Amino acid sequence: MDFNLTEDQLAFRDAARAFAEKAMAPYAGQWDVDHTFPVEVMKEAGEMGFMGIYTPEALGGMGLSRMDTSVIVEELAMACPSTAAFITIHNMATWMVASFASDDLKREFVPRLASGEWLASYCLTEPGAGSDAASLRTRAVRDGDSYVINGSKMFISGAGATDVLVLMARTGDADSGAKGISTFVIPANAEGVSYGKNEEKMGWHSQPTRLVTLEDVRIPASNRIGNEGDGFAIAMKGLDGGRLNIATCSLGGAQAALLRARNYLHERQQFGKPLAAFQALQFKLADMATNLVAARQMVRLGAFKLDAGDPEATLHCAMAKRFATDACFEVVNEALQLHGGYGYIREYPLERYVRDLRVHQILEGTNEIMRLIIARRMLEDGVAEAIQ
Repeated sequence: MDFNLTEDQLAFRDAARAFAEKAMAPYAGQWDVDHTFPVEVMKEAGEMGFMGIYTPEALGGMGLSRMDTSVIVEELAMACPSTAAFITIHNMATWMVASFASDDLKREFVPRLASGEWLASYCLTEPGAGSDAASLRTRAVRDGDSYVINGSKMFISGAGATDVLVLMARTGDADSGAKGISTFVIPANAEGVSYGKNEEKMGWHSQPTRLVTLEDVRIPASNRIGNEGDGFAIAMKGLDGGRLNIATCSLGGAQAALLRARNYLHERQQFGKPLAAFQALQFKLADMATNLVAARQMVRLGAFKLDAGDPEATLHCAMAKRFATDACFEVVNEALQLHGGYGYIREYPLERYVRDLRVHQILEGTNEIMRLIIARRMLEDGVAEAIQ
């Protein structure tokens, strides 16, 4: 197994780093303060191909692997984890349409999504259906050549500022569970769609998060993605990659925090010598670096499994998401600690990294749900081969 990045991956990394350092890093702190959703920057990212990274080239995307995607996203997240995270959510939604929609629906939506002309929100969570996503109650009723949709979605990233909703709704009866869910593409400005207030969040201030309410929203039946009842499976396939994406955003934030902490230990002096001379702080930095590298390898292994179509890809994506988001949060938290009181003020970005990375342990399936996925597989036959 070769752990070195290929020449192409190094080129992708350098391009993403240059873009992030120019278009994102200088403004990320102000986006956080002002709660600015940087739509124009995301359109620039679209021109770079970063809004359709693993969308097929035939539909306007870059057609890259999940490994390539992780290399790119980590660089974007070093500049602004919050904005990078929305870019990954948009990529996930775009890939779902590109992978499972009809040819006509693909041609209508995907090129404009992959270019960044349109932005997409992923709509699964509901006020009463978070970790238990299969219990969602938003309902889509077939009426001739249309569906009429009623319900609400909670904690939707980009809601109210995006152009397209990729939404899961129940088409089966109330007791049908996961098998009664279908996926739809809905114009965000469709009649009957309304949005709640922009939630005041601990972090992720550069992207809005709102309640989405649907009241008698009528869409063509052709806007369904896949067959009736396929929606939950499609959503979960999207989330395998989504979990790697959000884990990668944690890697980027942790990498940036670690480098800042390293530099600060050289710059700051106490008791007549630089902080870097104190062994206790050297050991802390060593543990931070070790945990970050371990997390990165787990994410890249998950990406390798997903790219290869490995039957255990879901297991490895869950393990990578659980480990990386936990480990990287600890890295940024320790980086703040190494800065002392300076880490707690906004002059330094450490407090922003801490706030932005904390939610990664919750979304795309909480880390408790990741443990549930892992544990269920561990208790089945054949698990020895799955984790070797």
